[in-house]
Amino acid sequence: MMNSREKGAKGEREFSKYCHGQGFPNVRRTVQYCGKSGEAADVVGLPGIHAEVKRVERLNLYEAIEQAKRDSKESGRVPAVFHRKNNHDWVVVMTAEDWFNLYRESELLNANYRSDKDDTE
Repeated sequence: MMNSREKGAKGEREFSKYCHGQGFPNVRRTVQYCGKSGEAADVVGLPGIHAEVKRVERLNLYEAIEQAKRDSKESGRVPAVFHRKNNHDWVVVMTAEDWFNLYRESELLNANYRSDKDDTE
């Protein structure tokens, strides 16, 4: 039977591969990438995001997001929990405030892109 550390590492590797397939080839497990450098995220390589990876059947969302918030304070990155249980898709959990901040930034970028595109036509 697999211990929790091995299970966590397996989930982090699985999530890293998923990120690669989504166009983020630099995502790596923290231990693998940084050793014991003090980086508290489970994986690195998603710019601006503190990624906490949970590959469990039952997840206490509020405990997980509190851990991510606590661990992300030093880096200033946006805390996010990436979770998957068996036979389900990966999901992302973050505070609504952080989600709206990211969404606003995305909308501004898209508006600027559309504006730049209109200028070239």
